[in-house]
Amino acid sequence: MSLQKERQNAIKRLRTFLFTSKTDIQQYRRRIDDAFSETFLPNRVELEERTFDGVACDVIRPEMYSTDRLMIYVHGGSFIAGSRLAYRSFVSSLANACSCVAIVPEFRLAPAFPFPFSVNDIQSVFRCVYTERMQKAFAVEEEGGDARMPEILIAADTSGASIALGFLLNLKAKFRKAIKRVILFSPWLDISEDNSKIMTRRGGDDVFTSESVRLCAENYATPEKRNTPLVSPLLATEEQFEAFPEVYMQMGGREMFLDEAREFAGKLSSMGIGCTLDVWKDMMPLFQMADDSLAESHLAVEKIGRMVTARDDE
Repeated sequence: MSLQKERQNAIKRLRTFLFTSKTDIQQYRRRIDDAFSETFLPNRVELEERTFDGVACDVIRPEMYSTDRLMIYVHGGSFIAGSRLAYRSFVSSLANACSCVAIVPEFRLAPAFPFPFSVNDIQSVFRCVYTERMQKAFAVEEEGGDARMPEILIAADTSGASIALGFLLNLKAKFRKAIKRVILFSPWLDISEDNSKIMTRRGGDDVFTSESVRLCAENYATPEKRNTPLVSPLLATEEQFEAFPEVYMQMGGREMFLDEAREFAGKLSSMGIGCTLDVWKDMMPLFQMADDSLAESHLAVEKIGRMVTARDDE
């Protein structure tokens, strides 16, 4: 198959995430689940379903993983769709590359559950995970062992990045110190009324349009709330970034939110917060999830895995 054909197939599959004014929300959710769910998960991972403080979650365990590292993955879906089912395969590959257990919460979706329901659900899961991890560390210490602080990763894509960063900005600084790194794929960082790119202009990229993002933003939060950092994290102040973990963003070079990502990276760097913006030339949003068509998808996930596990052998 030619590279051009593979690219077209990837875009066709990823455009499943495109929501329009003519789209029925229930059909949209089913369409994403049908397009991305897999009968068999890659890399021989084990899947367990657990509930943390009332929030149903997938717990994904690779064949080999570090007991000191755990990832919470906040899925995308334009705030109104996406699920554990749709993201199991991708997160399985990511967890395997990062040698860690991954938890994927089934947080409540807009419009029935608008902001801040999703943020609150992620916070509930984090609180349970953090408590469990700290209890294990204390138990090891009491037995005379070498207690290591748990290494927690927060990962998210597209609209999930808004939710994940909203959770982090709402989290007390002392708890942020347990979070080693934030990994974002194609993040939506500013859906405020002042962002003319999505509110007044036409256009988009290979997957999303300005209209689609605007419609989903309107389903997620009121204009007043969209103008706050908990929904549009690009608007956060320096004080709100106290003790903020290192951030890694991976994006395609053809994304409509790339300028916002550059601005966000510059903002964090100016405050002394480690931030890497990894741009893949000519790639579309969420190209990492098109692993059936693009070699770059595998390479991008492997790159993140090497970054996360870089110190394991030291």
